[in-house]
Amino acid sequence: MLAVLVLASLPVGYLNTLLTQTITFAADEFGVSNAAQGFSLAAVRGGVLISLVVVSLADRHGRRLMALLTATAAPTVCACGAVAPTFVLLTVTQLVGRPLAISLGLVIAIVAAEEMPKGSRAYAVSLVSIATAVGAGMCLMVLPLADLGARGWRLVYVAPLAFLAIVPVLARHLPESRRFAAPHAEASFTGHGRRFWLLAMSGLLANLLVAPASGFQNRYLKKLRGFSASKVALFSLATNTPGGVGVVVGGRLADVHGRRAVAAVGLIGGTLATVTVFSVGGAWMWAAATMGAVVGSMAVPALGVYSTELFPTGLRGRANAAITVLSLLGSAIGLVLAGSHIHDHGGYAPVMAILAVGPVLVAVLVLTRYPETAHTELEDLNPEDRTALGGAAIVGGESTSLSPATDADPGPGAS
Repeated sequence: MLAVLVLASLPVGYLNTLLTQTITFAADEFGVSNAAQGFSLAAVRGGVLISLVVVSLADRHGRRLMALLTATAAPTVCACGAVAPTFVLLTVTQLVGRPLAISLGLVIAIVAAEEMPKGSRAYAVSLVSIATAVGAGMCLMVLPLADLGARGWRLVYVAPLAFLAIVPVLARHLPESRRFAAPHAEASFTGHGRRFWLLAMSGLLANLLVAPASGFQNRYLKKLRGFSASKVALFSLATNTPGGVGVVVGGRLADVHGRRAVAAVGLIGGTLATVTVFSVGGAWMWAAATMGAVVGSMAVPALGVYSTELFPTGLRGRANAAITVLSLLGSAIGLVLAGSHIHDHGGYAPVMAILAVGPVLVAVLVLTRYPETAHTELEDLNPEDRTALGGAAIVGGESTSLSPATDADPGPGAS
């Protein structure tokens, strides 16, 4: 199951980084400004409302069906950007295609959490995250095609069609999540509001920095540091690849020692390194980017698992989609602010330093308000699912009765 989910994560990474990596080169062909790029990136994130609908359907019709549909539609729609005659129409194709890729990623994360044992959920998220990063790396590998000419970036939009070969593999080897197939309550947001708003506001605050740092990095490297498309790709691959170590280590530490400390260290360390990247040049810039990737990536599995752990099966899809909507609202705000105040002669470092307040506040929330969920079954975190199962819990994919001792003692670190 985990191998299939890892394979399905490859197009998620590619398609979610596609516009970010190519927008600088598309903007040069169409002759648009930094502000227009910021608004384009923000508008595309607004399309996440599509994800809200698609992933909500996964709560009603199942995870498998939505995974197959989005794995087919996302690469197809994004590939239409290769023939976009205007910058606006390019934005429109991403407005639809990118949310479909986000939906696929959310469904994959939900299935990973529902299928893995309690001591492996964060680790499973870490492996899925690495696969997503590999997909993003594939986009970087073909990015040098943008150097072929003013329209070379369009070839980067054709490449995702290769991911359609994954769909038959999913159809053959991806079963329905056993927790979804098992009896579960028809849950609503009532009674889960505190958890929802805690995670949603954390996502919004964190993305105030994450989105503009990612969205404007290529512009920064090209305009202020004089990088070509090939050198931009080399920089991103060389500095981000070591982040895989941080993801795996962070996932394992989060399962063994708890989520909160790992997430806080990753958030603060990654934020400081990100601001440094936009403040210095030369070897220091490369070193800061690498350190930020390693340390910051530790927070990915530690935080990423919360959105699936803290909600019952019947609400898990809708809650994840709604959290993503508000998280991308933070992205849109950050991108618009950055696009309005950054220019090709500077201004990057002060803007990033101000936006860094967002993820620092998230670190404070994690340490003071987040529950610890390591070593705890999903049914202990969400008692309505256990009740619907008639006092049984899904453990390692099997339904087993909960003994009184298990019910009274959900495990060390349980909230």
